[in-house]
Amino acid sequence: MRIGYFDCFSGISGDMTLGALVDAGVEARAIQEAVASLDVPCELTFETVRRGGFRATYARVQAPHEHAHRHLHHIEALIDKSRLTPRQNELAKRIFRRLGEAEAAVHGIDLKRIHFHEVGAVDSIVDIVGAAVGLDLLGVERFEASPVPPGRGSVKAAHGRMPLPAPGTAELLKGVPLADSAVEMELTTPTGAAILTTIAERFGPLPAMTIETIGLGAGTREIPDQANIVRLFVGTMALPAESDRIWVLETNLDDLPGEVVGYTTTQLLAAGALDAFIIPIYMKKNRPGVMLSVLCNEPQIPAMEEILFRETTTLGVRRYPVSRHKLKRQATEVATLFGPIRGKLGWIEGRPPTFSPEYDDCARVALAQGLPLREVYEAAHAAYAEATQPQTTADPV
Repeated sequence: MRIGYFDCFSGISGDMTLGALVDAGVEARAIQEAVASLDVPCELTFETVRRGGFRATYARVQAPHEHAHRHLHHIEALIDKSRLTPRQNELAKRIFRRLGEAEAAVHGIDLKRIHFHEVGAVDSIVDIVGAAVGLDLLGVERFEASPVPPGRGSVKAAHGRMPLPAPGTAELLKGVPLADSAVEMELTTPTGAAILTTIAERFGPLPAMTIETIGLGAGTREIPDQANIVRLFVGTMALPAESDRIWVLETNLDDLPGEVVGYTTTQLLAAGALDAFIIPIYMKKNRPGVMLSVLCNEPQIPAMEEILFRETTTLGVRRYPVSRHKLKRQATEVATLFGPIRGKLGWIEGRPPTFSPEYDDCARVALAQGLPLREVYEAAHAAYAEATQPQTTADPV
């Protein structure tokens, strides 16, 4: 599995993230062209600098000072008009939405009414959109990060001087292990925290991995006795163990329209459920109903139950842990006559892998080419079989 690990010993910000991505090998021009398509007044450049005696890449955003504050829908409109790919578009919006939800929680107002203040300025929009593009182009399957030092002291914000971590940053870092630092300055910005907590699946020490490249992203200021950089380790790690423990949440429903049940499963999956499914059952007095089941990891239980209680009429949810055995898995891609199609390999040790094409890729090709979906699936399987067929050589004459 290809992995990216952010070592945030000096915190993290948007420009530090951008610098680390380019330093790790992402093409600077690709990020610059994507940012230029936002059609906002700015110039993004990358330069080699030294921080604490170490070489690093600094992302410099030059933009005019603005007095206008943007709402979330203004920023999403800018992203939609750009030339970002669907994956980049979705990631950029997720980061901004996470940032907006944190601000809404801090101020106690609806997300739609949130003004983005400093993080709605052009330079922060460039940082987040550029990071979304770079993270996608880096080509890793999983991101992890170290504990995060917020810094000490206070910072002047739109609502006055606030102690660190600033309220929005603190909200974003809920559930994230924090690291102590004697540095009297803001080390982790709201933009950096929003990016990191949107993509990182684990916070802890550097995992066992084979390092391929290390990107160093520079902060704006020099820090006495400490390099103001974030390090991005990119490499490969062994696939996870074949077994783990997950939780099953269940509830029986017999008084809801089918549309509400379907909507609830969609909400559960969007919130991170591993799976959500419905089984027809007969309840008391032979009333037809359904059992709605959810599979999730333990930290997700509160969020899943909140959705079940909010969206359905249930009065209770059953929950219990189960062990799960899994095939080893690896992402792959095959070249078909219709273009590349992604998929997954799954295998048991000592046996050949099976190939499963990604539905989204196959559906996209089927719609674009006007083909039956099953033909695209067959083409993907045939391409995989051809690519893995042993090469034979003719016997000598």
